[in-house]
Amino acid sequence: MSESNDKLIAVSKRQSSQRRRPRPVQSQDQGQAQKQSQKAGQKQARKQQQGANRGETVALTRLNNPISSANVTTEGRRPSSRLVMPTAVKPIPKPKANMSTKMPQSVTGKLKTVRVQKQGKLKVTRQSSRKTRLKPMAKAVLYTLRLLIVGIGLGAIVGTILSILDPAYRIITTSASPSQTNITQSHANNQASGSGLVLAQEITTLKSTLQNLATANPSLTPGVFMVDLDTGGYVDINASTSFPAASTIKIPILVAFFQDVDGGKIRLDEMLTMEKEMVAGGSGNLRTQPVGSKYTALDVATKMMTISDNTATNMLITRLGGQEVLNGRFRSWGLTTTAIRNILPDLEGTNTTSPKELADLIAKVNQGNLVSMRSRDLMLDIMRRTERNTLIPSGLGEGARAYHKTGDIGTMLGDAGLIDIPTGKRYIAAVMVKRPHNDPAAETLISSISQAAYENFSQANVTPPTPTNNPPSTSFQPPVQPVQPVQPVQPFIQPFIQPQVMSPIPPNGMVNNVPMGTYQPPMMTPQYYPPR
Repeated sequence: MSESNDKLIAVSKRQSSQRRRPRPVQSQDQGQAQKQSQKAGQKQARKQQQGANRGETVALTRLNNPISSANVTTEGRRPSSRLVMPTAVKPIPKPKANMSTKMPQSVTGKLKTVRVQKQGKLKVTRQSSRKTRLKPMAKAVLYTLRLLIVGIGLGAIVGTILSILDPAYRIITTSASPSQTNITQSHANNQASGSGLVLAQEITTLKSTLQNLATANPSLTPGVFMVDLDTGGYVDINASTSFPAASTIKIPILVAFFQDVDGGKIRLDEMLTMEKEMVAGGSGNLRTQPVGSKYTALDVATKMMTISDNTATNMLITRLGGQEVLNGRFRSWGLTTTAIRNILPDLEGTNTTSPKELADLIAKVNQGNLVSMRSRDLMLDIMRRTERNTLIPSGLGEGARAYHKTGDIGTMLGDAGLIDIPTGKRYIAAVMVKRPHNDPAAETLISSISQAAYENFSQANVTPPTPTNNPPSTSFQPPVQPVQPVQPVQPFIQPFIQPQVMSPIPPNGMVNNVPMGTYQPPMMTPQYYPPR
């Protein structure tokens, strides 16, 4: 009996120690094995309870005391060494092996073991700055560029300040003559208004001369506009008055033609056909040719200007789009009086223009504002070949050249063009005269006005010889070269020649004394080189 008690005490101690030992969290496979062992244990416990119900009773005593009495079955079987709980004592439920803490009874689902990775320390990486990534060579290039930019900026600022503070700059600025200032201001005003003319101050002496010529012919009503393209001096006598244009309307038509040539809308070698409605009487010879004849565009434009062919003019008007299209282009150029209202010949004078608008148009062409420089040169070459030279060209001196176009109907006679004179000056002259029907006095008046203007503009360019004219005089010394072998005399000749060249007295009282003054040294050489 004592041996069985010792076994019971040992089993109870082992079970109590196993009950108190915490079980570690096991993996999913171990948890399933544990569940299976728990189920087997529960079945074993049920069997033990069933055995207790059959009458097997065991008295529990303290583990450290020996068992005093025990109920042993009468069948003589050996009692089991396992701990048997009495029926009055409920078994203590065993904790689940896969849980470290008691879970609420409401949770009936299966628990899954989730592996949690151990979180390591966060790696903090600083982004290196741009400067640390740059290589030493790149740093050097960057700093060099920065210094260069700063140096250029400082140089520009210092240069601007020095140019403003330069005494020479201030002297030139303050020493500008009032006339030059007026020309500059007038040029700016004319550019702002869209005009091609640069006007400075009216030439009163020339204006009074022209007015006297007009007063001597009371039956005539002149309109005159003259302008010096070098100085801006001008003369205006009824210049803005509307006059019948006659054939002077062909000047803006020619400008429109060369504008289309520059724009690629028409070619100089394009063939134009003369149709029946284009044939016109009056000046020109195309009217004598059969209808359907073909001519190049350049040939038609040339005949329109040189022989004032009216049929050629009508052919160009049609090719350029008609009267309304051309009038719109004239208005775009700033011409308000110039307009085509009838095909040529316009004997009634319905086509109109004014001397100032014709002069303004010629000035724009001369400046290359409306046409290219190549077209300008070709246009002036055509106008130079105008066959009628009894108006403005008749009043010009020898060596002068006129690029002009005349206009002649019963009630008006006019001429307008660009004039080059031997002194190198260029001016514009536009003269239109209303007259009694075909009065020949108008032609005389225009010729007289042209002569007075030519004399005035020629004298304006003549200046007495001064030391500043020495370069032209010395430029003509090559004729003296044959006597240069006399070496000792050469240094003494020049001092005596220079005073003679700079003599303020014009030779022979001629107006155009500059060219003659350049040839004076050869005339005076006999005084220093006697014949041998």
